[in-house]
Amino acid sequence: MRSRWLVGVVSMSSLAAWLYVIPSSAQGQAKAKGYVAPRTIGGQPDLQGIWQAMNTAAVNVEDHIAVLDMPAGRSVIVDPSDGKIPYLPAAAQKQQENFKNRAKADPLNQCYIPGVPRVMYLPFPIQIVQTPKYVLMASEFAHTLRMIYMNGTKHPQDVDFWIGDSRGHWEGETLVVDVANINAETWLDRSGNFHSDALHVVERITRTDADLLTYQATLEDPKVYSRPWTMRMLLYRHREPNFKLLEYECNAYLEDAEKESR
Repeated sequence: MRSRWLVGVVSMSSLAAWLYVIPSSAQGQAKAKGYVAPRTIGGQPDLQGIWQAMNTAAVNVEDHIAVLDMPAGRSVIVDPSDGKIPYLPAAAQKQQENFKNRAKADPLNQCYIPGVPRVMYLPFPIQIVQTPKYVLMASEFAHTLRMIYMNGTKHPQDVDFWIGDSRGHWEGETLVVDVANINAETWLDRSGNFHSDALHVVERITRTDADLLTYQATLEDPKVYSRPWTMRMLLYRHREPNFKLLEYECNAYLEDAEKESR
């Protein structure tokens, strides 16, 4: 599994250079102002399709240098302006410990479901399907499914989920998703950036071009961060003929057994 994971992460860095022309933020904003997404049968902006992040946020959402199995990349954090997560002092120390122990401590290395927002920028495609009452997001990673409820219902009480509980509504062209009840064990990336059980995420997903989604997530967690902070990135639509989600089977037990046999 590890070798396939590495190929996926490296692919995101290399593919972005020759499969897509990434617009500057100014170009992206210009397109966003003039673009109106096609509509679904229900009249909502159509976000349907298979999309994929083409960055290294899955490695580290902050600026980072290359280390073994982890390519270098730029921060996707737009607030604070320094591109860094505003950790409380004790939490910053915990993140460093997570990084040192990442091979064993990262929940994805044990094949657990990625949380929000991590699932959105793994090096695996995501398929979006819409109905008037639901938005379904299916990730190629280990058959991960995420349901966004659009019927005005509230978060359940006293329960958590690895993928969190998502409740959405439309604000013009933008799907706004309120995410709570996220399991405290999930990480934000492979570098040990993390949160607590108090994490609250607000996502804003806008189709800003025929083949682009602008994805933004604001994270608030008073147990871990000194203030709310925001990441933003582009998701690209796959246009290859007959492109579809394929199987990615994650089996930590077999991976550990393989290591022990060497």
